[in-house]
Amino acid sequence: MDKNKIKVQDFLARVPLFNSMGPEELNRIALGTTEVRAERGQQIFQRGDPCVGFHQVLYGQVKLSFTSISGIEKVIELIGPGHSFGEALMFMGSPYIVSATATEDTLLLHVSKPVIYREIHHDAEFACKMLAGLSQRMHSLMCDMESYALRTGTQRVIGYLLKELPDADATQVTLPVTKAVLASRLNLTPEHFSRILAELSALNLITFKGRKINIINTEALRNHAGY
Repeated sequence: MDKNKIKVQDFLARVPLFNSMGPEELNRIALGTTEVRAERGQQIFQRGDPCVGFHQVLYGQVKLSFTSISGIEKVIELIGPGHSFGEALMFMGSPYIVSATATEDTLLLHVSKPVIYREIHHDAEFACKMLAGLSQRMHSLMCDMESYALRTGTQRVIGYLLKELPDADATQVTLPVTKAVLASRLNLTPEHFSRILAELSALNLITFKGRKINIINTEALRNHAGY
């Protein structure tokens, strides 16, 4: 067994979808798994490319987006370590409907469709894990739609900041991407996003410099959004 295969198996064993599998099962998955290394700004695939498997992020971050006819980019999702993407299209046999770009140096695993189908046929627990992952993604997308439809821009920004706090006592958030990318993710223009930050700062709820945002009063910030 070569070193590359052992390395892939070690990575697979850390992925929630595969962490209950034994050595023989990991061997089978490893045969259909490849490492994908992408430098910051590198495109992993583009809209219209065939989807022949799914990706799992081990470290780094991937931006899923599409570009309008007028050239405006819309960020659909930011995928971080421990999360995957592409499963639904893989099962549908459809090409990618978005493009994927690394926002920082990133390592992914690409697991091929035949390997996944084989394991689903042999392992009901594995099939349930796949369904759970797809259900979680759908729930997340529905929450996004609810947020866009029912929450103001200020509420969306505050909700994001509160969610990104690493623990209950933390007061600082470091934005993982540029403000323009994050604004698109929150369905805002960059100008609107910057204006919201300035308004929150004027109210002495936050301070910010670059990508670092300090929350002065977490409870007051939450109350301001009506949470």
